[in-house]
Amino acid sequence: MIHQKSRGRTAAALAVAAVAALSLAACAGSSGGDSTEGSSGPKEFSVLLTNENSSPKVFDALAANECKDADAALPYTLSQTPSADMQSKVQLLAGQGALPVLYPPSQSFVVPGGDLQATGVVLDLEKPLEDLGVADQVTPIAKSVVHQLYQDTFPTIPMQFNVEGLFYNKMIFADNGIDVPTTLDELTAAAKKLKAAGITPFVAAGKTGWTISRWVGAMIYATLGPDALEKVASGDAKLTDPEYVAAAQKVQDLGPYFIDGITNLDYDTMNAQMLNGDAAMMYMGTWFLAQANDPAQNKTGDQIGFMPFPEIDGYPANVGSPNVINAKLYDDKVGAWLKCIAEGVGYESLKTQGTFSGFKVNGNVDDLPPLTSDVQGKIDSAKSSVLWFEALMNSKATQDSSANAAPLLTGAMSAQDFMALIQSDLDAG
Repeated sequence: MIHQKSRGRTAAALAVAAVAALSLAACAGSSGGDSTEGSSGPKEFSVLLTNENSSPKVFDALAANECKDADAALPYTLSQTPSADMQSKVQLLAGQGALPVLYPPSQSFVVPGGDLQATGVVLDLEKPLEDLGVADQVTPIAKSVVHQLYQDTFPTIPMQFNVEGLFYNKMIFADNGIDVPTTLDELTAAAKKLKAAGITPFVAAGKTGWTISRWVGAMIYATLGPDALEKVASGDAKLTDPEYVAAAQKVQDLGPYFIDGITNLDYDTMNAQMLNGDAAMMYMGTWFLAQANDPAQNKTGDQIGFMPFPEIDGYPANVGSPNVINAKLYDDKVGAWLKCIAEGVGYESLKTQGTFSGFKVNGNVDDLPPLTSDVQGKIDSAKSSVLWFEALMNSKATQDSSANAAPLLTGAMSAQDFMALIQSDLDAG
């Protein structure tokens, strides 16, 4: 799933390939396939995606509708590669000067100072979107996420978008006289009341540790503010600082209100607990809508709701994997595609897949499930966002965070030791 990816997962072999490929790129000069010098620009709106990416359905719909004129002038073509092989392919194409118009590089290669940025094949979309008159089509919350991930630049088309919060059972809340919590104290009080009534307040998956570690990030944002983890990433703060450890301790203090046997619970069983009405609340991203809107899985009918994590200024959010436009191939025809994508992808993504993009939805999608419609409204009205707990961490810190989240929650590992382990990974680079 998209939310589990991190910038540090490029394998060592690919790093070697990257160096070789980018050296070739330097030698290739303007004669490569991604250069517009001496030509009239690209002959196709060529798109490269992973085999696992569901966006082709959206591109097909755009080409037939909102982008029909753009497609006539610059026909859309698609090529796909397994996700495991994608970064080596991107590096190979970069070295050959043959990158397509739109491609999905690793995030680390397109941040300012990244290797692909240095070769001039990453278009910062901020000005082109403004020049095309469609900058306002990007939702404020998606723009906030992109700026946080890419150091105030905008190198990716946010084809996908998810926010994270608490899914809850409305009937359980009503039957127990509980209003939607807006503060951490109210959340704790609700958990105590549910526990006393013999109801599982929270469910998470110990075998899928990020479903617990996300609570740590949410608690940090709720208690320390929206820039708390950026301060850690920049070195202005450490996870071992007392206030950060205190946030982890607050999560551990909630441990008694989580499902029994959490250490051995897997992701699918966790979801089933929520979908069967056996648990009152679950921290999760809006990708869960696919399960919640499936009558074969959701036995609660329309009783699942979604609320923000109390006291966070904005939702933890992500915009999926990068979708970069090759700056060397950008011209008016590609600009026409960018314009119609910005105006149409929000609608087509929701219509064809029931998923959200980082763009406004222009038009009414009939028969949207009430939960999806409610989440859409929350996303549209949100003005800011924060990143998820591991967003700015290296791969070792991400792995250790997930592996030790259940021991933290159960008390088998102290909050101090949990934070010290992750901080040592961050210090090691």
